Amino acid sequence: MTDSGTFPSSRRALLLAVGSASVAALTAGCGRPAAAPPGGSTPGCVLAVEAGAGPNYSGPGATRSDVTDGREGVPLRLELTVVRASAGCRPLAGAAVDIWQADAGGVYSEGRQGPLRGVQVTDSAGRCVFRTIVPGWYAGLAPHIHFKVRPDARSETTSQFFLPEDFLREVYARPPYTRRKAPRSPNAHDDRYRAAAGTMTLAPVAEGGGYRAAYTVGIA
Repeated sequence: MTDSGTFPSSRRALLLAVGSASVAALTAGCGRPAAAPPGGSTPGCVLAVEAGAGPNYSGPGATRSDVTDGREGVPLRLELTVVRASAGCRPLAGAAVDIWQADAGGVYSEGRQGPLRGVQVTDSAGRCVFRTIVPGWYAGLAPHIHFKVRPDARSETTSQFFLPEDFLREVYARPPYTRRKAPRSPNAHDDRYRAAAGTMTLAPVAEGGGYRAAYTVGIA
């Protein structure tokens, strides 16, 4: 299946992409660029444009942290923190967070209960965790993980995470991704990746046999 990659015309959501910066640092510096923490990460409080859900979103998936259903792939632990920009960038509890993505072969699951699709609700610190895999590539688009934040029944913010090209090349040299010939520059030809200006790109770090990526998402 392909992804339309279109942006909604009804509104442009305010999305504060703050990478792996801590909530405390975000609260202190919300509304202005923040210095990157030691080790490097996405700068804080950088505005980005909301991205479309694409044709593969079929509504909220099952409520679960592990979305893999045994699918092969390099493990990726995705640690998300949701904050409310209009409330001083404070953690947002009780927000539903959906993720959905392609598998290692670049294929999306069908139906709401399929693999690599799930929902978590943020705790009192605005946090939730997903256990997934590094997504494969398809249709010449930059590999990505879609997400949707639903703080209540009336509003939502939809976007997607990207991954660094050097990281993707390293992962795609491992099975099961080696069953296909990987693109030389996975992100280079995707307009959505360029439009995000790097602010929606995760910064994975090695953890066991896989990786971990932490990201704080601020909604208006």
